[in-house]
Order: sequence, then structure tokens, then C-alpha cells
Amino acid sequence: MEQHSFLSESTVWLGIKNERIVFGGNKNLKIYGTLKCASGKRMKRENRVFFSSEKEALSLGYRPCGHCMKKAYQKWKNGFIQQSNRPK
Repeated sequence: MEQHSFLSESTVWLGIKNERIVFGGNKNLKIYGTLKCASGKRMKRENRVFFSSEKEALSLGYRPCGHCMKKAYQKWKNGFIQQSNRPK
């Protein structure tokens, strides 16, 4: 994971070109999505982080965006609800 506020614009573009940056996320909300997501484009630079894969984002406790990653979000949501309803 890389924080956007610590990267120059040229480093970001090079990371995207080299596929080292594939997903963006919000570090406060713990949500990740595609780089083309309208929600992601509106977030403040200091809150934005980048991931090289979905696996990396998920392993760090981020969830998929409900706007740009609807299928992955539904899968995450269904798994979360099922885990929450398990008897203790």
C-alpha cells in the first residue's frame, strides 16, 4: 500500500503504467475501488492510498467499493452478514 500524499504525480502515473498501482482506496473508510471510480476521484489526496492488487487491499482490511465494484462488494457484504449471524 502506498499513500498518495507521499507520491509525486509522475510517480503515480509511472506506477499506473507499470501496473504497480491498480486500485485506489480511502484509508479512513477502508474502502478500495478502481482508479476510474467517480467516488474515488472525489476523495482528498491525503486520504487516498494505492494497491497493486485486490488481494493486498483485502489483506489490509479494506472492502470493495459498492459503486465501481458491485459484484465484489455484494460478495463481501454477503460474507460479512453470514459471519455476523453465526452463533457465538
